[in-house]
Amino acid sequence: MVLGIEGRRLAAVLASGPGAVLSHRAAGRLWQLTRRSSAHMEVTRPGFFRGQSGIEAHRATLPDDEKTVVDRIPVTSVPRTLLDLAAIVSRRQLERALNEAEVLGLTDALSVPDLLERYPRRPGSAVLRVLLRDEGTLSGITQNDFEEDFVVLLDAHRLPRPRFNADVVVRGRHFNVDCLWRERRLIVELDGREVHGTARAFETDRERDRLLLADGWQVVRLTWRQIRDDPAEIVADRRVMLEGALA
Repeated sequence: MVLGIEGRRLAAVLASGPGAVLSHRAAGRLWQLTRRSSAHMEVTRPGFFRGQSGIEAHRATLPDDEKTVVDRIPVTSVPRTLLDLAAIVSRRQLERALNEAEVLGLTDALSVPDLLERYPRRPGSAVLRVLLRDEGTLSGITQNDFEEDFVVLLDAHRLPRPRFNADVVVRGRHFNVDCLWRERRLIVELDGREVHGTARAFETDRERDRLLLADGWQVVRLTWRQIRDDPAEIVADRRVMLEGALA
């Protein structure tokens, strides 16, 4: 009998003995926080044990509030999974996992900050604190702040301003876009979390992008962090797009 992914996850946990739960990257894949990177399973259980072929073993005694059951599979909770990932993945991968947890609306009674208080010196806790602090800063950025920063960046490099909050009609459907250069058929969406951070908004944005692209529009999405951290690249990209459209 060939086991599917759920069967292999459950088999890995059962093979690892009492108290074992799926964890780390394997838990991240189950929660859809990380992309599939390998076929091997990772589990955590109390006490010493040897990992079996295809199973990477971690040892820890997890409190009840750091684990749960999903589709009959014992697994670390979302916050505990993020804490475990912080110790073994890159900063960019961790940032993506945090974003996916937000987009998917994955919440838990025990939060990531709660776990950081519980395990203040755990590997990965420092970068996780930095990312959470950054997220707190970003949550205070309004759409008007975002637009103002974008205008300042365009003006500083003598790039043409767009029309803000403009309407575009595609196949009889009306869309309101953040930044529009109509003659160049270029649209820039300024993705703030308060507007685009829900799962429903995520799906709606992608459907709209697909329809606009099929109608011949260039659609680019920017985050406030990108404008803050990579302004030179943002300017270079806009210049190529705007000047290329004029050619």
